[in-house]
Amino acid sequence: MNGKEVLLTPEGLKKLEGELEILKTVKRREVAQRIKEALEFGDISENSEYDDAKNEQAFIEGRIITLEKMLRNAKIIEHDENEQDDGVVTIGKTVLLRDLETSEEFEYRIVGSAEADPSQARISNESPVGKAIMGKSVGDVIQVEVLDGVLEYEILKVSR
Repeated sequence: MNGKEVLLTPEGLKKLEGELEILKTVKRREVAQRIKEALEFGDISENSEYDDAKNEQAFIEGRIITLEKMLRNAKIIEHDENEQDDGVVTIGKTVLLRDLETSEEFEYRIVGSAEADPSQARISNESPVGKAIMGKSVGDVIQVEVLDGVLEYEILKVSR
């Protein structure tokens, strides 16, 4: 079964592997124990504890399958620490942007979609802003189409 390539930073790989390990060991055991306890109550036809535990079990098993597939298709994006930084935006780099309308500055780490977490300033290379800045350099002005129109950003800094 061929899947879509999943781009990951080394940290993202460790995080997914850690989540998978916890799901396979701790969480599987916990939910199995909950199911066992719910079955001890007898009639499962109206047992919400049993239903909740079975639903959680299905979620855990689904997430395990998803993570295993992602890890199978993972391509690790690593940067050679000795390599001269060329200032070009690529996955794994941190980018400082300035909104040309408000002068507000934003710093984002560019990651693959599996690692994206906007609340942690980690945006996907597939997001609108990520797509617009990939391959660009310091001083470039980029335009990002959004529902309300077009946002313009200047790239102020690119770092590892």
